[in-house]
Amino acid sequence: MEGDIHLWSPASHTMDVGEKRRTVTIMLTQRDEVDRDALPLWQREALEMFEAKMRDKNEPFPCVPATQGFYLNHFRYGFVGNPREASAIEELAALMTEFTKNSRQFGKYTSLIIFFETSSDDFRSLTVEQFEQLFWDVLNRLHQFDESAWPSHIPQDPHHPLWEFCFHGEPYFVFCATPAHAKRKSRSFPYCMLAITPRWVLQQFRASPSAAKVQAEIRKRLERYDSIPAHPHLNSYGHDENYEWLQYFLRDDQTSLSKCPFHAHLRGKQ
Repeated sequence: MEGDIHLWSPASHTMDVGEKRRTVTIMLTQRDEVDRDALPLWQREALEMFEAKMRDKNEPFPCVPATQGFYLNHFRYGFVGNPREASAIEELAALMTEFTKNSRQFGKYTSLIIFFETSSDDFRSLTVEQFEQLFWDVLNRLHQFDESAWPSHIPQDPHHPLWEFCFHGEPYFVFCATPAHAKRKSRSFPYCMLAITPRWVLQQFRASPSAAKVQAEIRKRLERYDSIPAHPHLNSYGHDENYEWLQYFLRDDQTSLSKCPFHAHLRGKQ
């Protein structure tokens, strides 16, 4: 990939697609710099709904560092098309590449917030399990656009406690929310959404003196926010019984997949 990307406005990004090269238009932006009147209706709605979720004082969002990242304007936002289409994955890959290159300039609570165009009726009828399948399909296809080698310090087996999804040489925790979630409100959003957080952000948080206190507060908030108990797979990175992939997509009940859908795919591309 190559190109001069302006992080506050739409930009062109040239990338390889198969044996061809094509130009992808992306917008990696701060929410305060968006010309909302120029956005398509679904993009404006998604951004405003996300802001409302983060600002809700009556039912505060459980993840305290996420709300800090929002209010401090450390987050960056990207809008991507229909996740079933190849063009959407190309857009996502371009956004991920540019975010990775610049993320350490954005603040210690930064994340990349991705909104997919999933407002059509066929998406509204999907179940949580069908969104789960779509989520892993997106990660598998995204990985095919990664031009960087898998980091040597991150295991390639998702069933290892230190595994994390990587892109452009950076490990990321990937959080998915969908319109199908109802009981697990913390994973519910009107559009399919990803919150992609660099591992270095999480490491800095865990190293802070207040980390244990904040994590306890997150658990308390989660109990009040969701109408079902916290998922049993919520754990801490590096613990022997922790597997990050199980936390990327939490179902609306206490069940989960028995095997990571990304595992076999990774073997085909080192």
